[in-house]
Amino acid sequence: MSIVKRFITESIKRTEIDEFLQKKLERAGYGGVNLSKTPLGTHVVIYAMRPGLVIGRGGETIKELAGALEQNFKVSNPQISVSEIEIPEFNAHVVANRVTSALERGVHFRRAGFWALNQVMEAGALGAEIVISGKLTTERARFEKFKAGHFPIVGDPALKAMKTAEAHVQLKPGMIGVRVKLMPPDAYFPDKVTIAEPEPPVEEQVAAPAQSPTPPATPAAVEQTPVAEPAVQAHEVKDEPKSEEAKP
Repeated sequence: MSIVKRFITESIKRTEIDEFLQKKLERAGYGGVNLSKTPLGTHVVIYAMRPGLVIGRGGETIKELAGALEQNFKVSNPQISVSEIEIPEFNAHVVANRVTSALERGVHFRRAGFWALNQVMEAGALGAEIVISGKLTTERARFEKFKAGHFPIVGDPALKAMKTAEAHVQLKPGMIGVRVKLMPPDAYFPDKVTIAEPEPPVEEQVAAPAQSPTPPATPAAVEQTPVAEPAVQAHEVKDEPKSEEAKP
């Protein structure tokens, strides 16, 4: 088998498995499936709003799914794990199923489309688009588009970040199709410019040199200066000549 045929065959198998699980797990709030091959077999991750319904009592439902995947779709040794959807509004499968269930209950298609669109945008999505097609008002089929926010149509972000899903519902006029595209808030755009705020100036603090501990101050010794003795002036005593007595 050539590489092209192999990729086509695997893509067809993934689509068939997705449609099978969507019909089987409609009550559980099915939100998509992820298949990855491992050395031990095939790891199947099912996203659902209510994981308890996917697992079943004692794991009965999940064992039936594993047997169906192995027999009907030739999936080698499927290891199924269930992951709960934290924010249903950011899952395109859940939004599409909500619109189809509203149409099946008899809600007008415009009301159902705007209701689902407002829920997605209020949850914080960057953009969303819901297309409802079929015999909406007359016998002639047409489509109506509900769009809000901003999201790219082509390019790398549209291929990697955008989430898409389709759902169908059989009504009295005919088959109605719902296609949902939404851009989650954590999508990366390479052309998005972010301006960094300037950091406040940091004052440089000069670390003081470590001082060695000074010994306790001792009372200063008082220097005794020698007291100067009074100088004794030596006077030389000269023998003064005695005055001669007057002779008589």
